Amino acid sequence: MNFNTILLMKKTYIRFLSLVHVLDSTSTHVSNIDQTAKQLLNVIALRHAQDKPLNVTDAMALSAIASPATIHRKLDDLRESGLIDQVFEGKDRRTKYLVPTPNADEYFAELGNLMQKAHLA
Repeated sequence: MNFNTILLMKKTYIRFLSLVHVLDSTSTHVSNIDQTAKQLLNVIALRHAQDKPLNVTDAMALSAIASPATIHRKLDDLRESGLIDQVFEGKDRRTKYLVPTPNADEYFAELGNLMQKAHLA
């Protein structure tokens, strides 16, 4: 990559971060959750999109994000903010899977829109 391309990509990413900051501070669903909860939400949404939803036990093992106790608190924060639900699959009522809600889908759509704006600006 040449120097001008690097500068353009950096400028685009910084513009995106700035737009995300505004979105996060004004969104009723994400303004009250921290970066750790957002990172957890990203993993939950990614796994759900890959048709490999996380169950609560799997989420608690995400040590790269936080300790199990912290993850448990962040799952509560995400549920209370209306960004995730816990659902059962099939007849097994013992395992709860974490899925993004329509509110989370809307948030990710807004992020996608901001990516386009940052790229086109």
